[in-house]
Amino acid sequence: MLILLHGRGTDENDLIGLVPSFDPRLLIVSMRAPYEFPYGGYMWFNLDGQGDVKADEILSSREAIMRCLDDVQQKYSVDRKRVFLFGFSMGAMMSLTVSLSYPDRFKGVIAHSGLLLQDDKLLYRWNNLGGISFLIEHGTHDPIVPVELGRQAHQRLIDAKAHVQYKEYSIQHTISEESLNDAAVWLNQQI
Repeated sequence: MLILLHGRGTDENDLIGLVPSFDPRLLIVSMRAPYEFPYGGYMWFNLDGQGDVKADEILSSREAIMRCLDDVQQKYSVDRKRVFLFGFSMGAMMSLTVSLSYPDRFKGVIAHSGLLLQDDKLLYRWNNLGGISFLIEHGTHDPIVPVELGRQAHQRLIDAKAHVQYKEYSIQHTISEESLNDAAVWLNQQI
């Protein structure tokens, strides 16, 4: 099973175009973020004027994702040991948050153009990452989420002795054909 988590200002249809790139044996579920973005679409949490995140909204979104996962696993024949997350931008941030909070529920995470959210309320399980793998992808020319934030997420996962690969691309805040292909290859290797 592959769960797609979109970025801010879009919806569950945003990443559907990626589906043909992935293994056809995967059950692919695209979730919609719970909060309306004032300029259209949806978001997983709000940012205040200084760019600070609202931890309570992150926690609420994290639990909504886990409830959706539970519902899907009850309705479909899903190998519970092979559940993957693919997130872009704010969806990448949520993919990392959800997987670091519940590492025993996921096999792998692809976090594209995101960063690692920091808040004591998130209670990441840094000592329980042995069964999960991560692929961090980022554009070197990203004006929205600077590449340094992707590098920091990568380094924090290395420090936690997680199984992690990191790739950079000469792109802005987008998914390129090359980064999508690398994600599909990585996912097939994990399967």
